[in-house]
Amino acid sequence: MPRKLKLKLKRPLPQPEGERTERLIASMVTYLTTECHLSPNTIQAYSRDLQRFRTWLGPKNPTTLTIAQLSDYVAWLHSQNLAPASVARHIISLKVFFRYLQLEGVMQDNLAELLGCQKLWQKIPSVIPPYQIDDFLTAPWSEDPYWRRDRAILEVLYACGCRASEIAGLDAKNVHLNEGHCRLHGKGNKQRIVPLGKKAIAACRLYLEKERPKLAARGFDSPAFFLTRTGRPLRREAIWELVKKYARRAGIDPAVSPHTLRHSFATHLLAGGADLRQVQELLGHASIATTQIYTHVDQTRLKKVHAAFHPRA
Repeated sequence: MPRKLKLKLKRPLPQPEGERTERLIASMVTYLTTECHLSPNTIQAYSRDLQRFRTWLGPKNPTTLTIAQLSDYVAWLHSQNLAPASVARHIISLKVFFRYLQLEGVMQDNLAELLGCQKLWQKIPSVIPPYQIDDFLTAPWSEDPYWRRDRAILEVLYACGCRASEIAGLDAKNVHLNEGHCRLHGKGNKQRIVPLGKKAIAACRLYLEKERPKLAARGFDSPAFFLTRTGRPLRREAIWELVKKYARRAGIDPAVSPHTLRHSFATHLLAGGADLRQVQELLGHASIATTQIYTHVDQTRLKKVHAAFHPRA
């Protein structure tokens, strides 16, 4: 009689830990995007940080790491010559990842919560002196391809104290030149209305009349206020490049960034006598403690306050 053939069912091969970690990170990113509705910038930051964690992790299983191994990861981050603020952010990203693994039932004990963040010294922000502001804001020349747009970007950055991401996400419908203000979408999708100065309004009008219609006619039909040469929304990375380009031209330290204009905006307001609470509202800070750092930048204002109010001044 013929022998019966026994069929052996193939068991699925165990998934390499590296691939499993990649899948868990991708799953967390989806969760933070669709369920938590975090901003794209925050999502990108978590993703970058966790990819660095994945590089360090190698074939190890993240759910079996000991507190000693997690401490080794922090030491490794320091060895990568990262700034203290970057190391602190990486630790926060790791804690969020482990909380997600707890939520999904992948792990029970979250040892990452035991990691402490190094206390950061407050870094006093650099600002552009008032006597250099005009040279910087007028650095785009008529020989530049889109000088009206670039000048309007610089004027709005300084007039509103906004972030590069807020400029990149600024829609044309939220720019109200007749009323003299614009509506910005900040971190956490919080909105605020910020006044535009006369020079910023004039620069925006010139851009709207002479350049934006041509850029919008490229066929992309973008609602963004500031457009690229192809008619698409201007990326925040491109705004950083523009700021550095015109800083070099104006003879200003090329290490400046769009945030330097935000710092300058706040510092110059305080120097002019603005109240700290008002500056907090204009910047969109959730806590006044964040705004208080600018009181350390403007020493002339502090001297005036001391001279005016201290009985022994």
